[in-house]
Amino acid sequence: MTMSDNIEVLIIDDDQDVADAYQHLLEVAGYQTRTATDPLQALTLLHKEWPGVVITDMYMPGMNGKEVLHRIKSLDNALPVILITGHGDIPMAVDALQNGAADFLQKPLQPAALITLLDKHLPKRKQLIEHRKSLRQTASDVLLGDSPLIVKLRDQIAATDNNDKDVLIEGEAGTGRHTLARLLHAHTNMGKGPFIKLCGSKVARTSDLQRAMLNAREGSLCINNLPAMPTEAQHWLCRFLLEQERLAKREVRVLAIIEGTAEQAVETETLVPELFYFLSQVRFVMPPLRQRASDITLLFRYFLEASCQKLNKPVPVVDKAYINTLNRHTWAGNVLELRNVAELYAIGIVKLTGQERTQSLEQMSSPLDDLIDDYEKQVIEDALYLFGGRINEVSTYLQIPRKKLYLRMKKHNLDKADYKAG
Repeated sequence: MTMSDNIEVLIIDDDQDVADAYQHLLEVAGYQTRTATDPLQALTLLHKEWPGVVITDMYMPGMNGKEVLHRIKSLDNALPVILITGHGDIPMAVDALQNGAADFLQKPLQPAALITLLDKHLPKRKQLIEHRKSLRQTASDVLLGDSPLIVKLRDQIAATDNNDKDVLIEGEAGTGRHTLARLLHAHTNMGKGPFIKLCGSKVARTSDLQRAMLNAREGSLCINNLPAMPTEAQHWLCRFLLEQERLAKREVRVLAIIEGTAEQAVETETLVPELFYFLSQVRFVMPPLRQRASDITLLFRYFLEASCQKLNKPVPVVDKAYINTLNRHTWAGNVLELRNVAELYAIGIVKLTGQERTQSLEQMSSPLDDLIDDYEKQVIEDALYLFGGRINEVSTYLQIPRKKLYLRMKKHNLDKADYKAG
């Protein structure tokens, strides 16, 4: 049985009288507390999202405070643990601090000192848990799916502490790496700062990277294709990150995106090993769609409904045979390819059927040429609505050269300005 979230302090001491005394003191001060004389039983009460603080005695039979600390940190490294030590146990307490203890107090316990520590650590813990809940909800809204890999990824994201550490994001193109980068940027202390994107292949010299760093101050720099940066620029970035760590002052958070794995980039000597070390402390791997095939139908329907809502069109019926076709497809372009297929389906273009085809036309009550012209106009108009009149995106979407698209638009008396968002 885990502990209720309204309990703010868990007191662990093998002496029941001492534990009761601590509990009385803290309850008079207004804290919701619970005691445990058996450390093993106490550990079963804790859970990763408990928003409280643990106070534990250092010396107890069977399991000492240092082992309790180790067990708690393996459950949640950010859960605050305050150790109560004897007068001669200062070296052991200092060692515990180095191993993750939040603080320690000496016996005989000074009530004011204990309350001061709780006032310091308890609000931080509650804030962290609220941050995790918010991040988990946002991750569920943005990274859709029920497959084990995507659920595990969302759990990992939710467990990320609000510490603005640099991040390494790996995976194939189209898996949602940039979506994750924006999500991580938005849910940190630096989320109100700028989000600057930089492609490693566009960095010709170190000064290009330095300019991007200046633009990203008090925010995040998202570097796509990091191994494409010159080695000299990578070494400069290493020094920059080391200096931030040394001064414990973060001016820029780096979100590095790598296609494939970082180990492969290190082996091929396109990624500096020291840079890999700095960035790999917080690491996410975006799974390819073929490894989360159970999410394909859910994602397709979500993208289809979103596109139809944007176009103010009813959601078309999707027959089971086509769903089976989607599930058999290899999805080399991952989620991005699936979204494009769904958006095309919304405007009447059905892909992955072995040949390009469209959904059924109107009844043949008009001459064929008129039907073709009407349908062509409808397809172009839907695409213009979909992309807000942005010709480059429309031409890419319909796989037609810009010049040819403009000629077709002129033929049907279509003006891109009429489709721009207001």
